[in-house]
Amino acid sequence: MTIALQYCNITVNDVDEALGFYRDALGLEVRNDVASGGYRWVTLGFAGQPGLGIVLSEPHAGRSQADGDALQELLTKGVLPMTIFSADDLDAAFERVRASGAEVLQEPMDQSWGPRDCAFRDPSGNLVRMSQAPA
Repeated sequence: MTIALQYCNITVNDVDEALGFYRDALGLEVRNDVASGGYRWVTLGFAGQPGLGIVLSEPHAGRSQADGDALQELLTKGVLPMTIFSADDLDAAFERVRASGAEVLQEPMDQSWGPRDCAFRDPSGNLVRMSQAPA
């Protein structure tokens, strides 16, 4: 039996604004864009990794008003779970993200537990980290 991660959801305030970050700054490709009930779910993935991706949606998309409100509150506070990406050239990836205007929280640095990593926030305030395995 094989089990693999297919998609991870990231809640954002504005799907179009988030696309500018995840597609343009991080280099993910749009795989699907589904509209329903006034909301959108946009699936993005990495070239060469057909079964792995993220889905962007707004807090109220497919949820009750109360659940969407609660999720919006957590998103506004910046306390939703972080997303961690890996890169084979962290410094180049960091410069591309910085050039997009993303809020930088930590420039690339070597960590005592092994990887080199950096951190920033997406346009909705989600914490995004990127790491590179030690040489």
